[in-house]
Amino acid sequence: MSKFAIDESSLLSEQCIGALLRWVQGNAGIPGVVFPFFASMACAALLPGEATRLRVHDVTLPEEGFGEMRVRAGEGRGVPLTLEIVGVLRQWIDQAGLKPGGLLFPGERDGPLPSSVYRKAWKQAREAVLSLEEREAGVGERVTILRESSLDQWLKTGVPVWCVAEWAGLNASWLAQRYPHRFRVKDVELDWEHLTKVMALPDSLKR
Repeated sequence: MSKFAIDESSLLSEQCIGALLRWVQGNAGIPGVVFPFFASMACAALLPGEATRLRVHDVTLPEEGFGEMRVRAGEGRGVPLTLEIVGVLRQWIDQAGLKPGGLLFPGERDGPLPSSVYRKAWKQAREAVLSLEEREAGVGERVTILRESSLDQWLKTGVPVWCVAEWAGLNASWLAQRYPHRFRVKDVELDWEHLTKVMALPDSLKR
């Protein structure tokens, strides 16, 4: 197994991520910016540093259908946004009165959201939602697990690896090394009848 492989048990399920986000959203002591910040990390597989640099004009949020987020790391990449996260971001932008050129997730005085703010909120959510056993095992210890788990969910649902790689700003070979449990041959359902036809010798070579 690759030294880069992530332990499958350390990843957060869709239900667990939902519970963590709902706790953040419903806690009056958490700054309002943190919920859409975490939600974007979870839905678009962002690194914290990528999310803090996003500006309002980097997101396209139509009233219907998929939106898009332009992440500027390196040469930049586009990530599709589902109707749910489009709604979350539209509401956040309206609520916070954000302008197109401004940061999408600003901290105080319109500067970048400090890591101390979202890390504190993540720690609180983790302690409130996860069991003691899960916390002691290190589950969700870092907020980057939102990105890791999102990439795993994309692969699990059958999004082509090259597509996941493009959305995440990675390469396909790295994903195969990081998530080997999503590339096990025994889990692949093969159409043996079709494969037999594909692998058959050309007619000219048959006797």
